[in-house]
Amino acid sequence: MDTPAQPPNQPAIEISSQKVSVRALLIGSLAVVVVCWIVAQAELVTGQINIGYLQLPAAAVGMLVVLVWASNYLRRYLRSRGLTPQELVTIYCMMVVGAMISSHGMMEKLIPTLNVINYTSTPSNNWQTIYWPHIKRWLVPWDPKGEIQQLVSKRFFEGLRFGEAVPWRPWVVPMLAWTAMILLLFTAFLCLSALMRRQWVDNEKLSFPLVQLPLEMAKDQGGGLMGNPMMWGGFAIPAVVFTINGFHNWYPAVPQIALSFPLNQYLTTRPWSDVFYTPITISFAAIGFFYFLPTELLLSLWIFFVGTRVQDVLASSAGMTMDSMPMYPTHLFIGYQIVGAYLVLTGYFIATARPHIKSVLRTVFTRGGVDDSQEMIPYRVAFWGLTLSYVGAAAWWALAGMSLWLAFFELGVYLFVIALVMTRSVAEAGMLMTETSFRPVDLYTLVAPKASLGSANLTMLAFMDAVLLRDQRNLILTGFLDGLKLVDGVNLNRRSFLKTLILGILVAVVAAGIIQVRLPYVHPGGAVNMYYWMYQGSSQTGFNDYASAAQGSMQHYDWRAPVFFIVGIGFTLFLSFMRVNYSWWPLHPLGYALSASWSMIVYWFPALVAWVIKAIIQRYGGMASYVRFRPFFFGLILGEVMMAIFWACLSTWAQIPAPWFPWP
Repeated sequence: MDTPAQPPNQPAIEISSQKVSVRALLIGSLAVVVVCWIVAQAELVTGQINIGYLQLPAAAVGMLVVLVWASNYLRRYLRSRGLTPQELVTIYCMMVVGAMISSHGMMEKLIPTLNVINYTSTPSNNWQTIYWPHIKRWLVPWDPKGEIQQLVSKRFFEGLRFGEAVPWRPWVVPMLAWTAMILLLFTAFLCLSALMRRQWVDNEKLSFPLVQLPLEMAKDQGGGLMGNPMMWGGFAIPAVVFTINGFHNWYPAVPQIALSFPLNQYLTTRPWSDVFYTPITISFAAIGFFYFLPTELLLSLWIFFVGTRVQDVLASSAGMTMDSMPMYPTHLFIGYQIVGAYLVLTGYFIATARPHIKSVLRTVFTRGGVDDSQEMIPYRVAFWGLTLSYVGAAAWWALAGMSLWLAFFELGVYLFVIALVMTRSVAEAGMLMTETSFRPVDLYTLVAPKASLGSANLTMLAFMDAVLLRDQRNLILTGFLDGLKLVDGVNLNRRSFLKTLILGILVAVVAAGIIQVRLPYVHPGGAVNMYYWMYQGSSQTGFNDYASAAQGSMQHYDWRAPVFFIVGIGFTLFLSFMRVNYSWWPLHPLGYALSASWSMIVYWFPALVAWVIKAIIQRYGGMASYVRFRPFFFGLILGEVMMAIFWACLSTWAQIPAPWFPWP
């Protein structure tokens, strides 16, 4: 969160005239289809390896390794022209888009949600009465005026009977309708990334830690990173660990190396028993990525997480009611602090970018302004594209049954607050997973109960939560901005790069949609025997949460929400002031905003380990030692990622259980 390094209206520097090649687009399109299939098999069938939902998807990195090796082999031994760095980056970015869309970024959340409310409605939960009258026929593949567990949803969850075919026809209209909404949303993200790029990349010079490994690999034309012994030393550590753990699943006599240690089992008496879920998770890839972060940011990530647990103990000791933030793994009084932190950070980002925003607006509304000829999308097109896609998405939800004002509010908070801070957490803090601690409706409940929205709005909010707002572990906006940073690293023309992202989106939506509609029908036992969280967990959470409000139950006034919302605002303002005005101040407000998220629950310990290692290396070896050890930490990342690919493929082929990977 530094001040701009150069005037934002400085003319763009022409970095290259190299354009995306047709060969790269063709290979990338094929690779997207392969990635969509691998992700579906690994995450939904195997269920143990989430290789698509990280902000640096293991499926895309693994495929990139294969392409780099194949390209170097062709170049060295067959004297053939291998893939250029520009082509490798193009293909990689398409695979990232494919992995994100096929995983938690869209399809794994969308497709189960369209069927779950029909299959799981029962007389006891009364969903048929509460929700079904407000569901348009074109939104779902079953008839909202029909019966519980209609054939299209029953076979989806229980599998086809002998001789039955996949019922494609009921899916055509809803998939086309939801695809329209998806494309509007992704268009908004594309335009937003084009408007944000110069501020974050050129002016603030954010580090984009997740870009460094694929960039090193794309530039490796033989003898680079892949030929570095230190990299292979780092690679060997996760390779040995996951090999042993994999053999343990085959032969239980082989000892298992535990990678997760829940601390709550030792906290059995109050106030310690009120500490929220706190595991020690060992992820070699996370340690590797965190190594490339500034030391003060690393300190902030783990120390603010520990601070949430200290707050749990203090609140419990004071006798506070310790109920949870709805649908999120933190206590309510901490969740509302995070709401305040997000709003302050959003305001801070806008204030920091004010000169850039002014120059963009001059470009949009006058004939002057900044030179945007080297940007992915001209600022005028990006501005109006963002505006129209935002309005179009809100109109879509209004047609689906949501009040127009509520659609604008929900999407506005999602696009311009949650997505902005989450993307910053990747660009600056190198978070492998993005997740927030609140929904836009939690802001609404500061002033009015959810029941006041009415059952029609609550029905649509349940769909929106499941498909868009809940579980942000594949926010595609981060993939777009990381891609633009990669483009600069290999001197690829940004304007030409736009077609890469558009083609990747279209291929992924079609391929992932077809694969994931078909898969539960043909899988033995159907979706109930597949990945529980996506088919029976995440897709139902919104409907469970809104049920009482949809029946008219008014929540009681809770003083903690507004009070701790104000606390979050005040503390984030204090952290921002100290960081801007005092260079010695060690704490970063972004760490506070992320402190209660699932991402930090999983990765607080790797952040602590990386902080200790990096502090020691820099203290006793200086910057030279920091640079010298970079390949080792790249190896930690690559080893964990490649073992995930290996075990995903072996598990699918041999029908054997895969070892657990620390990306829950």
